[in-house]
Amino acid sequence: MLAALTGTGLSAAAGLNAFIPFVLVGMLDRFTNLIDLPPSLGWISSWWAIGVAMLLLVGDVVLDKVPGIDHVSDVIQTAVRPLMGGVMFAAASGAERVEQSGWWREHPWVGVVVGVAVAGTVHATKALSRPIVSAGTLGVGTPFVSAAEDVGSATVSIVAILAPLLVIVVLVVIGYVVYRLFQFRRRWAERSAARLGPLSERPRPGT
Repeated sequence: MLAALTGTGLSAAAGLNAFIPFVLVGMLDRFTNLIDLPPSLGWISSWWAIGVAMLLLVGDVVLDKVPGIDHVSDVIQTAVRPLMGGVMFAAASGAERVEQSGWWREHPWVGVVVGVAVAGTVHATKALSRPIVSAGTLGVGTPFVSAAEDVGSATVSIVAILAPLLVIVVLVVIGYVVYRLFQFRRRWAERSAARLGPLSERPRPGT
């Protein structure tokens, strides 16, 4: 149970920023006893993997705060974040402060699928909310929201490793945010349609 919560938390963090949980897990495995990665994922804590991930992290943090470019970044990250979520869930079986789950080790593909689904859901919520933020604030709110997402990714990653039971609270919050976002988008679409009026009453081009 705890291993699954740790994996879910790391996957959710990857949905916000693919490289923060990766760098954290790699560093903890290399320098502490909190993480002991499975042999198949030992490459995560290699210097080359950590170095490349840190360079990508810096690029993602900078680009994600530029209005307009952040949407391009989200499109590119549509493949990267879910994939990283799967890797992070698989890595969770090596967390020494949670139980060593033999079932997860024997069925690693299940963890990968769950991680991809969790990270993909969080990423989709992030990507859908950004246009609303940009339009509502004329781009001014973009860097602030992006910074909050980075802090959230780091916080959720740490919580998932040190206090996995709190991941339940994180999942409840994510579910609520997703629900409210879709409610808001629906109302926004209805108001936009109301302002334009019925299709039959809209002026035709050239009239």
